Amino acid sequence: MKQKNIIGYATEYDIKEHPSIKGLQIIEGKNNFPISWLNQQGYCEYQLYLQYMKGIETPATPEMTHGSEIHHQLEEIFKQDSEQSTFEDALEASKKDASMSRECFVIAPEYGIRGYIDEIWMKPDEIVIIDDKPGRTPYQSTMNQVRAYCLAFKDMTGDERKIKGALRERGTNNLFWIEVFTPDVENEIRFTIDRMHGLFEGSKPFIPTKNHRKCNSCRFKSKCEHAK
Repeated sequence: MKQKNIIGYATEYDIKEHPSIKGLQIIEGKNNFPISWLNQQGYCEYQLYLQYMKGIETPATPEMTHGSEIHHQLEEIFKQDSEQSTFEDALEASKKDASMSRECFVIAPEYGIRGYIDEIWMKPDEIVIIDDKPGRTPYQSTMNQVRAYCLAFKDMTGDERKIKGALRERGTNNLFWIEVFTPDVENEIRFTIDRMHGLFEGSKPFIPTKNHRKCNSCRFKSKCEHAK
């Protein structure tokens, strides 16, 4: 597969920072959140409230720091052996010759989501969207994150090829979970995304986890009134 380093996009958007919620943007007149927040929402919604609504900051955990270091190293190695391309050119060329890209930005203003895909394989017959995670367990939260990337890619491109979402063990070639992005899967992730928007709009409550193990390891534990 050819390696394509995506350096530009044809479409530009009207982007503003949300006046009170850190990290939330207003794109094309609609609230837009990072897709990575879905991972956090699946762990504990109240984390989102503490971090982005109340603005509580905590030091990065050793696991977070290590993950960022590995991610950066892989990105630098990829850039050394790849050719530069716009997103649109890479997408069109992949209909004949398969290619792969890292840190591929996708955005769907209609659904209010945006994010960077760790790795994407664009083949003549299918698109495979990969998110790197520590461990080998496909949690609901990590699956939702990949599904949202699939939705954003589909909405952004209108591409009719089969789309697959996958989770890969960080630093390896082990794809430990993969699924086809079917209409049923799309409906499920759209429901979750709608709930996320309800949280930020104030129409839905932030529900804290009931799992005491999550509370014990949470970096917001000392700031959370729900901590067990």
